Amino acid sequence: MNNFREKANFIWSIADLLRGHYKQSDYGKVILPFTVLRRLDMVLEPTKKQVIEAYQKYKDKKPEILEPILNGITKVKFHNHSKFDFHELANDHNNIAANLRNYINGFSINAKEILDYFSFEDQIKKLDEYDLLYLVITHFMKATDKFEVNEPMEMGYIFEELIRKFSEISNETAGEHFTPREVIRLMVNLLFVNDRDILRKEGIVKTLYDPACGTGGMLSIADEYLHDLNPGARLELFGQEINPESYAICKSDMLIKGQNPSNIKFGNSFSQDGLEEEKFDYMLSNPPFGVDWKKAQKFITDEYNNKGYAGRFGAGLPSISDGSLLFLQHMISKMKQNGKAGSRLAIVFNGSPLFSGGAGSGPSDIRKWIIENDMLEAIIAMPDQLFYNTGISTYFWIVTDRKNPERKGKVQLINASGNDWEEGDKNNPFYIKMMRSLGNKRKEIGDGKDGKPDQIKTITEIYEAFEDGPYCKIFNNEDFGYQRIAIERPKRSPNGEIEKDRKGDPVPDANLRDFENVPLKENIEDYFKREVFPHLSDAWIDHSKTKIGYEINFTKYFYKYKPLRSLEDIRKDILALEKETDGMIKEIIV
Repeated sequence: MNNFREKANFIWSIADLLRGHYKQSDYGKVILPFTVLRRLDMVLEPTKKQVIEAYQKYKDKKPEILEPILNGITKVKFHNHSKFDFHELANDHNNIAANLRNYINGFSINAKEILDYFSFEDQIKKLDEYDLLYLVITHFMKATDKFEVNEPMEMGYIFEELIRKFSEISNETAGEHFTPREVIRLMVNLLFVNDRDILRKEGIVKTLYDPACGTGGMLSIADEYLHDLNPGARLELFGQEINPESYAICKSDMLIKGQNPSNIKFGNSFSQDGLEEEKFDYMLSNPPFGVDWKKAQKFITDEYNNKGYAGRFGAGLPSISDGSLLFLQHMISKMKQNGKAGSRLAIVFNGSPLFSGGAGSGPSDIRKWIIENDMLEAIIAMPDQLFYNTGISTYFWIVTDRKNPERKGKVQLINASGNDWEEGDKNNPFYIKMMRSLGNKRKEIGDGKDGKPDQIKTITEIYEAFEDGPYCKIFNNEDFGYQRIAIERPKRSPNGEIEKDRKGDPVPDANLRDFENVPLKENIEDYFKREVFPHLSDAWIDHSKTKIGYEINFTKYFYKYKPLRSLEDIRKDILALEKETDGMIKEIIV
């Protein structure tokens, strides 16, 4: 599969035909749908003649009868009954636009829908007007070898390489469309590693879902993993995507690979849940970081208020500026929570969902619900500069409602950030600095190929071992909880006397009120007597204001004390600097 970049580079070079007529930022609107169309064309080429013959015989039948007949001939989930293909189109320059429309109308309904989401008709009109349509078609027709793939994954790689290139020249965010491959492989490893014995069973069928599937990279990598583990297994792929072009590419990729393209839905997963009644064995997602949910606010708030835990967002609502925890709740609602089968999911977050919001806030209540229901299995801290669209550090959350017995009541934290990896370690560090940056991506996780260390394997082994160590900490669920208590002090009159209410109790002074966070495992009264009372003998706790909160302070758990440099070392450096500066001054004066 190493030559996918060569194929993508050639396809990308066809965009030179558009120079002067299209803005660079619009090149992808032409090249991407034509890439899909040419690949579909090649898949159907061996059965083209038989399909046309069958169409002539059965064309008067209803679509629900005709389509399965023609798909049965192609042995894939789509067909084209037009007399045209790319070779025939290239034979008639004068009628190219009409013939291309005839060809597109000959596709099965599911394939035509894909082209509709590319707004392909708009490009046909423009290309025909500029007298470029024939040139583009002939270039794609001649590039037969660029659309021949040896592995189902290869076309997906070509799509993503094209998207990356078009994103770079148009200053768009490549990361909005796809996730680095090695990142997905690590997530898939962590998702499936505990289930390998189950997944090796003959004829096993499982389902996997991504609510923000982009071009389908996570779905495809998971499918590849299971196929390598067990060629006889079947992973049914489901997803939803809000970007029309990404949706079209994902759906065409599923179509070509033999998956059911109707399992990929278009729209906002929050307000237009296309798979509302479905439950899944596995879920993977890399939702947008820090994206607000204003557009779906009314829908989400109404569901929260009217359905509570019977809906998707009963645990709470996060800040309007960051919908990350909404995606997680949405995915949890898709779990097979029947006490037997259960589900597992992996999701990528930035640092905010770990600690944002105090006790009683939406984010804290969501963490509380997940942890107290023993669904948080592990969090893995990853390096910064790992993704295309952001340089910030990221975290993988593994969430499940069917933990292995040894993991029940526990949460595993793994520090794979590489920030404090000790010198001399055989796999130093966790990440590899790339020779060439791709957007904000300057680091990658080694997969053991091309002389790189197999860091995916290393991190997976640390996760699987489930043992305390330098880069792994095991905690009880309660360790992340705390009680936010209100410390009151009495209001005093001008002469210093304590004011009291009708019952004779001290009146609290709101200006002197303070709050303390007490670990959930600790007795509040014991904490108060030890930490507060010796300093404020007139204080008391207002238990009616106590709230339970949860946060995960990753930095604190893996903090390593580094002693300060000695004064003697600092003194030597200063003297050396002074001596160096003194010499420079003399040179300037002379």
